Amino acid sequence: MVFELNEVLLDGEPHTLSLMAHEGRLTCLTGGTAQRRLRWLYAMMGFELPKSGFVSIDGEPLDARSATLFRQLMAFAPSRLDTVGEVQRYAPPSVQDVFALKANRDLPISNGILGEEMRRISAGDAHDGVRLLAVAALRAKPILLVEQAQDSMTDYLVRLAQQGRMVIATTTAETLLAAADQVVELFQ
Repeated sequence: MVFELNEVLLDGEPHTLSLMAHEGRLTCLTGGTAQRRLRWLYAMMGFELPKSGFVSIDGEPLDARSATLFRQLMAFAPSRLDTVGEVQRYAPPSVQDVFALKANRDLPISNGILGEEMRRISAGDAHDGVRLLAVAALRAKPILLVEQAQDSMTDYLVRLAQQGRMVIATTTAETLLAAADQVVELFQ
């Protein structure tokens, strides 16, 4: 499977972006602000359509009609849990926090399974990013998109890529950038 952005220009962006991500490889998107990098992930998921250029998977172009089908191939790990609106926080943070997100509500994942996966990612602090990455990985989709990946996630993301997943992460983490198969930098 090949995920391609070919000369994609988003509204308000100063430059186009091109990249080809492959199964079994870790691609990192760096440079610019965290908000700009997140915007590119949204474009990859079809939430923001390009002004010019194209996004495709195995040559099939992403458009308003195909975006939902594309997203069925993807798991997205945001950097934090958005608690605006209907979502209620539980103390201590638990699996309920993560499953308040609509896309995760029906997953058969217990606190024990989630905790085990979180320990594989990071032996340290279990912040929202680690919880959300664990759930995204447990969804077992062929494409994993990760927002603001941290150095502590490097070994885990490399292992997922080695297991055949296509991993695309936004990051400024030096260790992760050094371990990536491909690094794409946003220009200012």
